[in-house]
Amino acid sequence: MSDDHTHVQEFFGARAADWDSRFPDDGPAYAAAAARLGLREGDRVLDAGCGTGRALPSLRAAVGPSGLVVGADLTPAMLQAAVRAGRDRDGRLLLTDVAALPLRSGSLDAVFAAGLVAHLPDPARSLRELARVVRPGGVLALFHPIGRAALAARQGRQITPDDLRAEPRLRPLLADSGWRMTSYVDEDDRFLALAVRED
Repeated sequence: MSDDHTHVQEFFGARAADWDSRFPDDGPAYAAAAARLGLREGDRVLDAGCGTGRALPSLRAAVGPSGLVVGADLTPAMLQAAVRAGRDRDGRLLLTDVAALPLRSGSLDAVFAAGLVAHLPDPARSLRELARVVRPGGVLALFHPIGRAALAARQGRQITPDDLRAEPRLRPLLADSGWRMTSYVDEDDRFLALAVRED
């Protein structure tokens, strides 16, 4: 396992037990962002970097009982917290790296990724892998329940132009990874970038 993976697992593993209680009011924001995927009954969706699975109930509601919901995360403690919260009933949980998914090419209709991009050691590689598992025309939602400036303030840092989630950086990164950005919102109460899988 790379040092980057170990760092991510240590960071999130230490916070998994109380993660949901630290952010108790995020549920509506997750539901609203998941709705922007435009999922239909029977669709197949991945929550990449699912953490404690906060998006899984909304994704399951969107695809219904005939759909497929998969939550993938690198940190065992986060997936254990998802199970304790009962969210494994809403989707199949996989302990895996989103840069090497055990899924068939083109097997999904959409990917939801909350707070993921900033924690990827090689964002381009991971975004290419997400593109691989999504059918042409499928959708990607990169989400955070607060915007970049609000998140930076919460973390006691300044927002910078080299932030990977800044639109001038994110748009070409997505394009080089097989995605076309269709929408970008960065406000105090949410960050949401939507992209479509190119043919």
